[in-house]
Amino acid sequence: MSDFLRIHRDGDVAVVIIDNPPVNALSFHVREPLMQALVELRDDASVAAIVIACAGRTFVAGADITEFGKPMQQPELRAIVAVLETIAKPTVAAIHGTALGGGLELALGCHFRVADAGAKLGLPEVKLGLLPGGGGTVRLPRLVGAVKALKMIVSGTPIGATEAHEAGLVDAVFDGDLTTHAVNFAREIARKGGPFTPVRDRDEGLKETDLAAFDAEA
Repeated sequence: MSDFLRIHRDGDVAVVIIDNPPVNALSFHVREPLMQALVELRDDASVAAIVIACAGRTFVAGADITEFGKPMQQPELRAIVAVLETIAKPTVAAIHGTALGGGLELALGCHFRVADAGAKLGLPEVKLGLLPGGGGTVRLPRLVGAVKALKMIVSGTPIGATEAHEAGLVDAVFDGDLTTHAVNFAREIARKGGPFTPVRDRDEGLKETDLAAFDAEA
């Protein structure tokens, strides 16, 4: 679709590949074709599931810092996540390297997340004096609980794939060819059928929150 984003079809699974070196930042020239791709794949009846992956050494490692302080060019990340959440077919983020800041928030817009065993996930905005702006503070607690989410947000320290899996942030951890594993995961989920609930509407993490422990952390 562009120099920075392409779509690969593996049967009935569409793989959207972001390729914006060196760290696949969510620049405008990525956001625009990504939004277009998601709308087209959402409405394509021949697509049973969608995988979002990245070329190179990492998943999306955050926003494009060269755009900070400038007028936001649409679509912004929140609009892309909003479109992701209109997709009835399963969406899967395939995370390798790091999923940080906006990268993790993009992944949280998907129904499911799978990760390479060496992946790191986090919301490091606090280390820049910022707050996560793409909905991470809303969606993260719904998967990992309020206490775990609070620790991640206020420390800004990423967690590994195994810890993320144990916490409920990641649905599966794989060794080997991550994209192949993600496609197989997505196809199997699609075969089982939906409905597929957006993270924003899930509450298993909130139900398990120990409010007394949360108060103790405050």
